[in-house]
Amino acid sequence: MSELSARETKPAEGLGEAKAAGAAVSIATHLQNHLREYGMLLALIVIMGFFQVVTDGTLMRPVNLTNLILQNSYIVIMALGMLLVIVAGHIDLSVGSVAGFVGAVAAVMLVQYDLAPALVVPACLILGIMIGAAQGYWIAYWRIPSFIVTLAGMLVFRGLTLWVLAGQSVGPFPRSFQLLSTGFIPDIFGVGRPNVTAILLGAATAAILVFMAMRNRQRHMRYGTEDEPFAFFVAKNGFIAAAIIFLSYLLATYRGFPNVLITMAVLTVIYTFLTNSTTVGRRVYALGGNEKAAKLSGIRTERLTFLTFANMGMLAALAGLIFAARLNTATPKAGVGFELDVIAAVFIGGASMSGGVGKIVGAVVGAFIMGVMNNGMSILGIGIDYQQVIKGLVLLAAVIFDVYNKNKAA
Repeated sequence: MSELSARETKPAEGLGEAKAAGAAVSIATHLQNHLREYGMLLALIVIMGFFQVVTDGTLMRPVNLTNLILQNSYIVIMALGMLLVIVAGHIDLSVGSVAGFVGAVAAVMLVQYDLAPALVVPACLILGIMIGAAQGYWIAYWRIPSFIVTLAGMLVFRGLTLWVLAGQSVGPFPRSFQLLSTGFIPDIFGVGRPNVTAILLGAATAAILVFMAMRNRQRHMRYGTEDEPFAFFVAKNGFIAAAIIFLSYLLATYRGFPNVLITMAVLTVIYTFLTNSTTVGRRVYALGGNEKAAKLSGIRTERLTFLTFANMGMLAALAGLIFAARLNTATPKAGVGFELDVIAAVFIGGASMSGGVGKIVGAVVGAFIMGVMNNGMSILGIGIDYQQVIKGLVLLAAVIFDVYNKNKAA
């Protein structure tokens, strides 16, 4: 009887071991198939861990985390629009100059004409849309390469910024305008520190993300398109939820959530939904993947390109307003070099040079990789010359990684 039980048990144990091995293999295969998606997130974690150690814990201090968010907010916002531009198969070199120009116009309207921020902000966003639409018109309908059009735009709006400001800095701004960047969400419970409102918002965000992930997984399983192992799904979402709650607590121990963090979060959600769940988003990817095929399938590629650049202009304008509000002044040098950081963030985040590939979350991760590197190297006292060299090498490595994956897939 005992021998029979032993013989019956061995196959069961073997079956369990086979299932475990199968699960391990499926997780490894899943990671290999989504190397671009998870690779940059892992790189961000490793970079943050490295600088946390070498800076003796300074990187993750609440005040430094807050500064990190404020310093990179305008880069993240422009990266959202730049991702769509690059996915559509184009490039925009003018975003830094447009941001500086719109900030200068806002400064003149606020300081010299004493207009209310409630009027200035919408007017500047409309100005940004018009600038992006003007550039998009020549690119979409006249077929002029985006590199040339936006390079010209970079020079034009850099000159217009100098003209508007008359070569001088203009400021300071009203407190209500500064709140665009330097304001914080108040604690409605009146506790102060830690900011209970920030902790609850972080917990609610984590819960919503987990709920949406579960719902998406159920939908994919219903249609038989789910390829993510369950154990990996649980571990990934548990880690993301824990990280959000932990970072929310750290920020709550200082001043809570900056207003600009809420702005970034809302825009990230909107553009993630736009790219993943709307017809327009899917058409942008189709446009970048194969423009001729997209046009033959009935997509109005010219209008889509036009709208992509108009959207980029709006986000560049918003970034310019936030940057000016943070400095509390508009300067002729505002926006110089922003386009390089934005483009680098998108490519580091996994977008393809040839278009048709890239994700919103990847662009945000890429922006924070650049931001953490800048912040960490500054804390260590590394000179700006070496910082530029290191950032250039990281960008080159990201592009080489993209080309390698593409050649491997081919």
